[in-house]
Amino acid sequence: MENSKFKNYQSLFYLQHGFATRALHAGEHVGQRVGDFHTPAHTNAIHQSSTFVFESASHGAALFDGDLSGFIYTRLGNPTVMVTEAKLNALEGCEVKLKNPDLRVSAQLFASGMAAISHTLLALLDRGDTMIAGNCLYGCTHDLLDNVLPRFGINVVTVDTSDLEAFARAMEANTDAKVVFFESPTNPTLQITDIAALVETTKRVNPKATVAIDNTFMTAYLQRPLELGAEIVIYSTTKYICGHGTVVGGAVITTLEDFHDRLYGMVKDIGGSPGPFDAWLVNQGIKTLPLRMKQHCENAMGVATFLEKHPKVAQVYYPGLENHPQHELAARQMDGFGGMISFDLTGGYDAGVRLMDAVSVFTLAVSLGCVDSLIQHPASMTHASISDERKRDAGLSDGLVRISVGIEDLDDLIADLDQALAKV
Repeated sequence: MENSKFKNYQSLFYLQHGFATRALHAGEHVGQRVGDFHTPAHTNAIHQSSTFVFESASHGAALFDGDLSGFIYTRLGNPTVMVTEAKLNALEGCEVKLKNPDLRVSAQLFASGMAAISHTLLALLDRGDTMIAGNCLYGCTHDLLDNVLPRFGINVVTVDTSDLEAFARAMEANTDAKVVFFESPTNPTLQITDIAALVETTKRVNPKATVAIDNTFMTAYLQRPLELGAEIVIYSTTKYICGHGTVVGGAVITTLEDFHDRLYGMVKDIGGSPGPFDAWLVNQGIKTLPLRMKQHCENAMGVATFLEKHPKVAQVYYPGLENHPQHELAARQMDGFGGMISFDLTGGYDAGVRLMDAVSVFTLAVSLGCVDSLIQHPASMTHASISDERKRDAGLSDGLVRISVGIEDLDDLIADLDQALAKV
């Protein structure tokens, strides 16, 4: 079934309002009328159903043919999922939609961030195609590019996308590359790519190439890649968008209509769709996203300032610090510097392990973007499966520590790190 009728619920009324207003109101009650039934509940209902009832055989046939808008089976579309997709549309595509009201900005939710990435790349690439990817990515994304896509005959070229000259050389050496995929900031080294400049270089070399970015660290509150020329934005909604550690999910937002229809086809045939309850939790999380991100940013700046002065910390990677090599770019491209910090310990791998065992306010756990502060050691955890060569290429040292700064009292976070570092 062609699903495009479900995917562009963007009221220009909501788009003309501020981010926090859109986070609360955009998309609410979209798809909540099913046939003659409508719930006036203030909070959207959770349509926790695998399938939907047809009024008649002809009604079912019309839904399958696409002649009517409606719901058939939750893998193919669900009212609760649709509400969250509509809200993400309004948050991500506001400026581009206002400039071009006829533009279709479409969102698709997934069961995980990796499902969002894998479905995207499989929808864009065929056997024999080449893609260019950033050299520093989430660990499982590296595994997908190194070990899975090559099995399907897809060639992956990696490059430091924050180095525009190196990226230009990679593009010119692979003029047939169909996709450019990267993170900015990168996980976990917090490198920043000039998104607009990368898009310009990509389109100059190959106008048909598609630019996709994983924007999980920033969210649309702090960075909106569609406004900078990217055509696909990918999220792990597990992280800041939900914000409470209760969901594993993903999302893709795009301005490419043909791609979205192919992406929906991938979900229909491969099955990476989310459950309604998870979508509902994500929607609830989005409503407080602006408030949370403000506090994440404020606390992260305080923690980063403390760490850069500590004698056991060799280097702090946080774009909000003036000594970050891309601080000016980050200030120009983003509306805040985020809640993610990485830092190198002078004691290397052993120091990283000891620090993990010494914290008490910080929670020792992978993932990020929760309201509480999380800490992890990439060399022994999220990036342990990556080859030493790839780690060196990405700038991942054995003493690198990544923290996701939460919304606790800043003094408590600094005190916890101070006492833990004293034991390293």
